[in-house]
Amino acid sequence: MEKNDWRISPGAPGDETAWDEAAEANLIARLKETGNYIRRRTNIVPDAAIILGSGLGGLAESSVEDIVFNYNELPNFTASTVSGHAGMLMIGRLAEKNVAVMQGRLHYYEGYDMEQVIYPVRLLKSLGAKTLIITSACGAVNPKLRLHDIVILKDHMNFMGANPLRGRHYGEFGERFPDMSEVYSRGLRSGALKAARKLRCRAYEGVYAAVSGPTYETPAEIRAYRKLGCDLIGMSVVPEAVAARQMGMNVLGICYIANTAGRAGAKKAILHQDVLKVGAAVSEKIGKIIASVIANIL
Repeated sequence: MEKNDWRISPGAPGDETAWDEAAEANLIARLKETGNYIRRRTNIVPDAAIILGSGLGGLAESSVEDIVFNYNELPNFTASTVSGHAGMLMIGRLAEKNVAVMQGRLHYYEGYDMEQVIYPVRLLKSLGAKTLIITSACGAVNPKLRLHDIVILKDHMNFMGANPLRGRHYGEFGERFPDMSEVYSRGLRSGALKAARKLRCRAYEGVYAAVSGPTYETPAEIRAYRKLGCDLIGMSVVPEAVAARQMGMNVLGICYIANTAGRAGAKKAILHQDVLKVGAAVSEKIGKIIASVIANIL
């Protein structure tokens, strides 16, 4: 197989069953190839997986030690092209539990299709992870939110214009029509909020609006999302969370407010380097929240 070649050969014309079977076999084979590459270099089976968003890469380097894989070296894996996403998979120990940590993610706005965006989540599940902790930098929609605030996701709305499960159904990953009435685990949310209170962090529960990006939102868009009941907005999280829930994983979403400049009357433009600075400032607190959740709940 060519690296990153996502083309799938169909069966005979009009034979939809052959097409589906070929597609599923192709994808499963890719996942096995990537997983086997990893397993040849480590015996650790992760209890949980963590995806680190913009500016949070340093969190893993200070807490997880065992083996590191560059995304570029993993068969069938795709590298992130965004500053602040190192593109490393780390497997080791955190809070006395086995974990796999992704330093950086793939985004829909980078030009990847949804199948590529959720491939890492499917890989993490195939490696053994039953819990997925997703972190992300976000913009504030709710006016009470300020820079550096931490938001534990209780729900989301998908405005990306695409669903990660659209297209062929792979029975290997779960139901064709998976229930999404509780995407983000109530127990994990409670544990994260409790940890945040102990750290005296400004932390809230909130509803996440997912947009495709890469442009930041206009003031009119922010007003519209606020009226719809959203508290914060970002360009990731939802594809990963949906894919994880389809596979039966427990999901926790932890976001930090990296900008409020989409609000009407803002005097400063949003710059990506400023987002990374906020991430660096909150990474220690988010790391402690994640460690507490892993230690006390998993």
